[in-house]
Amino acid sequence: MATPFLAGLAVAAAALAGRYGIQAWQAFKARPPKPRVRKFYEGGFQQTMTRREAALILGIRENAPPDKVKEAHRKVMVANHPDAGGSHYLASKVNEAKDVMLGKTKGSGSAF
Repeated sequence: MATPFLAGLAVAAAALAGRYGIQAWQAFKARPPKPRVRKFYEGGFQQTMTRREAALILGIRENAPPDKVKEAHRKVMVANHPDAGGSHYLASKVNEAKDVMLGKTKGSGSAF
């Protein structure tokens, strides 16, 4: 006599757990998507560019190898080239960042 009662109780518990799981999944799917965009560096350029600032501009690590620096420079310059509507100032800063990361800087800063 107790076996059918326990079986019914187990079925009811499984049904409630399933209902709760479905509601939780629907609530999870309905929530707004969280943007996965990195936050941009808030702040102006320093008087003389440091390696840290150059890495932030190019979006790479400070100890990145030269091939990664060149690849990052190319990507940023494609997006900000003056011939494609970009800013001359930003292009000069991107070029300066590449020079700093590759160790070719003369310490004079940009033309602007």
